Amino acid sequence: MRALLRARDLRASCTLYNVPIPRPDACVARNSSNVARRTLATAQKDASSEVAAGRGPPYSKLIARLLDVRRVLGIERKLTLAEKILYSHLEDAEESLLGATTQNGRDVRGMANLKLKPDRVAMQDASAQMALLQFMSCGLCTTAVPASIHCDHMIVGERGADTDLPASIQGNKEVFDFLESAAKKYGIEFWPPGAGIIHQTVLENYSAPGLMMLGTDSHTPNAGGLGAIAIGVGGADAVDALVDAPWELKAPRILGVRLEGELNGWASPKDVILDLAGQLTVRGGTGFIIEYFGPGVKTLSCTGMATICNMGAEVGATTSIFPYTPAHSIYLETTNRGPLAQLTAKVASGAFGQQSLNLLRADEGAEYDKVVTIDLSSLEPHINGPFTPDLSTPLSKFAATVKEKNWPRTFGAGLIGSCTNSSYHDMTRAESLVKQAAAVGLKPKADFFVTPGSDQVRATLDEDGTLPTFSEAGGIVLANACGPCIGQWKRTDGVSKGQENAILTSYNRNFPGRNDGNRSTMNFLASPEIVTAMSYSGSTTFNPMTDNITTPSGKDFRFSPPEGNSLPAGTFAQGNLAFLPTPAEPDPNVEVQIDPKSSRLAALEPFPAFPEGDLSGLKVLYKVKGQCTTDTISAAGPWLKYKGHLPNISENTLIGAVNAATGETNVAYDDNGLACSIPELAKRWRDSGREWLVVAEHNYGEGSAREHAALQPRFLGGRIILAKSFARIHETNLKKQGVVPLTFANEADYDLIDACDEVSTVGLYDVLKNHGEAEVVLRVVKKSGGEKMIKTKHSLSHDQCGFILAGSALNVLARQGQEEREVIRKAKLTD
Repeated sequence: MRALLRARDLRASCTLYNVPIPRPDACVARNSSNVARRTLATAQKDASSEVAAGRGPPYSKLIARLLDVRRVLGIERKLTLAEKILYSHLEDAEESLLGATTQNGRDVRGMANLKLKPDRVAMQDASAQMALLQFMSCGLCTTAVPASIHCDHMIVGERGADTDLPASIQGNKEVFDFLESAAKKYGIEFWPPGAGIIHQTVLENYSAPGLMMLGTDSHTPNAGGLGAIAIGVGGADAVDALVDAPWELKAPRILGVRLEGELNGWASPKDVILDLAGQLTVRGGTGFIIEYFGPGVKTLSCTGMATICNMGAEVGATTSIFPYTPAHSIYLETTNRGPLAQLTAKVASGAFGQQSLNLLRADEGAEYDKVVTIDLSSLEPHINGPFTPDLSTPLSKFAATVKEKNWPRTFGAGLIGSCTNSSYHDMTRAESLVKQAAAVGLKPKADFFVTPGSDQVRATLDEDGTLPTFSEAGGIVLANACGPCIGQWKRTDGVSKGQENAILTSYNRNFPGRNDGNRSTMNFLASPEIVTAMSYSGSTTFNPMTDNITTPSGKDFRFSPPEGNSLPAGTFAQGNLAFLPTPAEPDPNVEVQIDPKSSRLAALEPFPAFPEGDLSGLKVLYKVKGQCTTDTISAAGPWLKYKGHLPNISENTLIGAVNAATGETNVAYDDNGLACSIPELAKRWRDSGREWLVVAEHNYGEGSAREHAALQPRFLGGRIILAKSFARIHETNLKKQGVVPLTFANEADYDLIDACDEVSTVGLYDVLKNHGEAEVVLRVVKKSGGEKMIKTKHSLSHDQCGFILAGSALNVLARQGQEEREVIRKAKLTD
């Protein structure tokens, strides 16, 4: 009855606003036992229809749902752009927005638990392995939403694409074969190695204004540059969408960034987010969606907006988004999506009869929880780092800071590209500087590496002469893949582990050891233009805006500000046809390739359910001091090859963590004082039947969407992570794997608990049984004697309590799948 009433209200609202009434199957969620892929709603059949738009969002359905949201919250309610797109993807607007915690819808942000139905899922090859292994356990024959796999994380950068790509394909053949066979079986588009970096490929092929997408990588928000709500998640969250289960998210608050003026000279879109990261810090965006607005927005290119959204992950934001601008339609046209460009322009103009509730822009007068203003006209280039992406220094002050901090005065490599800055615009602006230097006979003094973002970009840059310009200058053009940005870099410049050195990159993240495995390498983040110009000096104290370089002829040379084209003339080149994806058509006859003797792929065994009662006898495995990122908890680099084999990759668990008592890295102590590695002690305790917890400081699990950082502790016997605060994605990942994330009610209590203390929970079982209501206290018996009671806080929702009780979210999904298959079986017998 409730569904019928909602359908009636939708029809009335659609009639009122002159909006096409969606077909019933476009507005009502399919029964999850129906494994057919969801299709786009079709309100019209002309050339600008959603069918002609191909991979575009189902605008008719989204606008109808937005009307339903208006009905629920009140037609006078002013909504931000992020709220419009997010709420138009709710499974049930009333259930999510009028819950007990929202004061009947008056207080949604930060309070409501949104149950969402995304339009699409994108997975990179490292995280796709575990996501697919989990999906396969659910027993479905195809995915419920369109999905894609992008092979970009497992290609090592060393000598250049022609050498590196074949070697990496051969070295990872077993994994690529598994991913491709699973993609073909379940109807997932498979982009082979060499096709491009996931975020650039998504921007060129899938992202569109109004879309909602989940991606198994923290930089999925890159797609927000094209007006999408794109959120980085762990593999278990992606499985929710793949099996047509609602994906749950605590309703984010909205941080508005008002852009004024226009970039000029050396300043670039990268400098917008480098500056903002310095203002917000790595925790300042936690719990927020960053929404950009203001007159400066219309001055930016689409790929420039994507760069800004990409690095929103570095301040902990749920995602970032830009409103529709004409640059979006131009980019869609240039990436061979003309019908979608026309359709999007119609939606943005209100041509669907919904001018007063435009899906693709914020309501006039919509309020933000916080507003930051950036004047683009006065913005100067910034350099961020080392060791954290929020240590932001204006270029004019960087040389003095280098001297003050005693950072290296020289740097060995300049690396441009990556998912953050590999667009045609980025590369042509860098090219203009290389041409200036070549004209006076200069060559880079630092090693210079270039990573195109996709084969489409690479082919176009090659045709237009940009890549040859880089190569002639001595640059090494790497494969269209992540490479050095994520630690897939084999350095050949003689820098040894532990040797202090500096590099400059246009990447997004610079945690210790991330790029080359050397924790002493200082990675300074900057725009491709600044990295390129500074590579000609090889000096960290060089300011290309004000300083000269001596040419071979003895003359002084100073760079002029870079210039470039935001897009190529016409459309992008098609590139290598071998890099096009497989069709999104499921084939049940395909056998998924997993060698039972493999050291890289292993089927998952379900985790045991939560015991009936509170936990007792837990031991503190490790007390972490300072920053603890997902790189710290589950290192990348050479460990990426074990992403599909949980027992093997668990050998790297927390090996980057610093012992709060001793200052040692990856040195834990047993009750008897015996020193060993953290994974070794965890396995020893697990195998003896002793479960454990970790104690940590702020923003535990910041960084990537790496769900292995939650899977591994669970596999090794971890039950609780107790921290001062958590990064959003990681906190959710822990819950999905059955690990309980708790925060100190009083942060000073961090000092009351130490390694090898024994811990029991008081009230945790009641919290889980009561769907998140009540509090948890930890009874700590000190190894040194005495007892402490530590109050904690949690953010467990109704569904998340169910995950932990069942042992993991996957256990819940598998059980539901079995029940639904049994219903279908009985129905067939009855027939």
